[in-house]
Formats: sequence, C-alpha cells, structure tokens
Amino acid sequence: MTPSFQDRVEAFAYDVMTGAMRCLPFGFVSGLGAFLVRGLGPLTSKKQIAETGLRTAFPDKSDTEIKSLMRAQWDNLGRTLTEFPLTDRLKPFTPNSRVEIIGLDIFEANQPAIIVTGHFANWEIMATVLTQSNHNVRITYRKINNPLIDARVRKQREAYGTKYLVKKSSHAGGRELFEALKNGESVALLNDQKFNTGVEVPFFGEPAMTAQGAVRLALKTGRPLLPMSVTRNRSKFVVTFHPPITLQKTGERDADVLSGVTQVNAFIEARIRENPAQWFWVHRRWPKALYRKPKN
Repeated sequence: MTPSFQDRVEAFAYDVMTGAMRCLPFGFVSGLGAFLVRGLGPLTSKKQIAETGLRTAFPDKSDTEIKSLMRAQWDNLGRTLTEFPLTDRLKPFTPNSRVEIIGLDIFEANQPAIIVTGHFANWEIMATVLTQSNHNVRITYRKINNPLIDARVRKQREAYGTKYLVKKSSHAGGRELFEALKNGESVALLNDQKFNTGVEVPFFGEPAMTAQGAVRLALKTGRPLLPMSVTRNRSKFVVTFHPPITLQKTGERDADVLSGVTQVNAFIEARIRENPAQWFWVHRRWPKALYRKPKN
C-alpha cells in the first residue's frame, strides 16, 4: 500500500520530534512530556474519555480527587509518549538501571509462559525486561494505521530488543503464538483494552468486552498464565512478575475461559486500584453508551 501525502507529513513530524528528543537526557525528556501533556491533554477530546473512565471506576471519589487523578494521569501519559524514542537506552539487567525487577525468579521458573499485562505506567518498559532477558518472548502488537510510522515504531522496538512481534487479533498471529509456545518460547499479550469479539466480563463493576486469547492459549497448552505489571516513580520504574493465575479446568471450555478472563480482569483492576493514575485512561474500555454525555 502506497503511503498517502498525509502519511508522509505525519512521518516527517514524527522524525523531527523523535530526533529532537534523542538529543536530550531520558529524565529531562520524561519531565518535558509530563509538562506538555498536563497542559494540552485537557484541551483534547480525550479529556471526556479519561474523566468518564475514572468516574466509572471510582464512583466514590470526590470531584477534587477526580481532578487530581486527571492531572496525574496526563502526567503519566505525557511521560510515556516522550520516553518511547529513548527506550533503547534502558538496560534493566545492568547495575544502577532505571528499571528494578521484582519476581524475576517467578518468570524464570515458569518458562515458557503466557504473560498477561496491561497499559500500566510505561508499558514498553515491560517489553525491555522480557526481550533483554535470557528467554525468547513473542509480543503481540496492533499495527499503526500510518505504515511509515508503524515501520519506525517497529524499528525503535527492535532497537531495545523486541524482535518477535506478532500481529494482534489475527488467525495467523494466534497460530504463531501457539507454535512459539510449542517451541519453548514465551508469549506476551496486553489484555486490558476493549475487544469486541471477546467475552463480556465485569471490569470495575461494569460489563466490558475482553480478549480471551491468552486464557484459551493457557488452557490449550497447559502453560502458566503469568501476570506482569510496571509502576513508575517519575522516570524510574519497577517491573513485577506476579504468581501465575490458577485456571479452573472443569472440562466445560466456555465456562473455564470465562472464569479465566474474569481473573485476568480482576488482576488488571487490582493493579489500577493500587496506582489509579498510572493506567491508559484515554482508551474507551467500556461500551460507547457509557461515554455519552447525559442530556440536560
């Protein structure tokens, strides 16, 4: 597919911005991103999405508390966006790294694993840990609409070690994950975004369509379903491997999948409750109707 004129303009702007950021220290760029998005974020259409999500998840919080969380989640989003072009500078397994790893023994003891996580803090940091470890890990991704930027993002991910990318939501991708597990490789999936062809399970008390691929893979292969998370303290990070999720195996496949997906959502929800500002609130996680402004 030939890139359009708009694709080329967007790619040029992307190159200018990433080139400028790569001339600066990681911590400075992270702080700059926080400053810019704290100011610009509230002026965008994403403000209503983020605020609706926070009020849905935390109905008991006051307007003042929601306002504080809104500001903090813009801070986190801005840092995450501007940190990405510099991610290859992070070396989690070297002394004095910006990345601390907790539960590495759990990861090592459960190879190969089906790793499930969400858009916490800077989720790319988890990929640096997985792909710079001593194990091959295939990571799913959603292709960016602009093919030129998509190619650049893939190249930047390869720069920090992510060489085994698998297209999300495709039959070929599913087969590739299955074959990878058979060959002793781990696979990693972000499991916290709306998935229209998934199963409906509760998320903060509201029905949410959720991908079931990770759970189906675990039930089919018998490999551990291993949760993973990341938190940030400004431009430093803590990546945590959690104990595997115990799946029910009654022989009723649909019921077992539903139970497993419910447990994955519960894990995601628990991590968000621990650090409510460090999640990707600008995504419409619930049905569209929930985000419509009430009529006066």
